[in-house]
Formats: sequence, C-alpha cells, structure tokens
Amino acid sequence: MYDTIKFVIFIFILTLLASCGGDGPVPKPDAQLALNYSSPIYKSLDKSLPYTFEFNEFAFAKANDDKSSSITYPELDAKIYLTYRAVDTNLRQLLIDGQKLSYNHNQMADAISETPFMNTQKSVYGMLYGVEGNAASNVQFYATDSTRHFLTAALYFDREPNYDSILPAVDYIKKDMIKMMESLEWR
Repeated sequence: MYDTIKFVIFIFILTLLASCGGDGPVPKPDAQLALNYSSPIYKSLDKSLPYTFEFNEFAFAKANDDKSSSITYPELDAKIYLTYRAVDTNLRQLLIDGQKLSYNHNQMADAISETPFMNTQKSVYGMLYGVEGNAASNVQFYATDSTRHFLTAALYFDREPNYDSILPAVDYIKKDMIKMMESLEWR
C-alpha cells in the first residue's frame, strides 16, 4: 500500500511537471472600441440665416430667431451650438469673446490647440480650438469676415465629460466642424 501511494504521487508530480511546459502565459489583448461611424455625406444649411455651410446629413440643423443655430447628433448625444453676431465697431471684443470661449475650459483641459483658418476667396477668417481633457466642450471655432459677420461654434455632449470615452466621437465631429469652416459663406 505504501508503494501504491508513492506510485500515485509520482504519477501526479510527473503529470504536473509535464503540463508546465509550452509557451507560457498569454496576456489579455488590449481592448479596442468597435465604434463604426458612417462616412459623412454633407448637405448645405438651407435656412434663412446670414451664413451657410455644409454639415453632415447624419445630424439635424435648427435655426433660431436670433440668427443662431444648432447641429444635433442624436446618436452621439452631441450638439454644436452656433452663435451669430453682427460686426459693427465691436470686432475686437467679439474676437476676445471667441477666444475666451475656449480658454474658459482651461481649468479642466490638459491642452488646448489652436489651428488658424483663412479663406480669402470667401472672406472667412477664424480659429479652430481643440481642447483635450475632461472639459465641457472639446472643439470650438470662431469665424468672421472682419467687417459684417462673426460666428462662434462649440461642441457639447449631453453627458458628463470623460475624454477617453468620447474621444472617437469628438474626432468624428471635429472633422465635420472643419468642413463647416471650409464651406462657410456669408450671405
């Protein structure tokens, strides 16, 4: 009986050692978000506003009585708010306000990037701001013709800002906002 127990233990240890070979442990692969956004198809803003631009048909546009408007992305819980102001002798103050829009998020921002924009053929001059971090608004721009029109835009999500989670949606809508600036025309 003592020999039988020794033999069973020997077989158990031998089996245990034989199973320890191989490639070793394999780490769990990094998670990848499976976010599929449709390729944008752009259409023109057809409202009675002093400006027009192209926006993603995936979104819905709404014009307000005060010449402001909004572009809503229902599946992304996001909205771009556009505010229009007429330029009189107040261009300097409007430019300061346009810059403040982005830098008010500085407390929650990890970084703010500025991308100047200029289209002399359409008289559109402006700046696009990208705000990295858990700020309330991650993309803004202002555009003006320097004589009559001034437009600001800011992207907001209808949820608590968690930059890592919303980054793919921010990148998608940022491309649409760049298209808005590129296609912007004054009326």
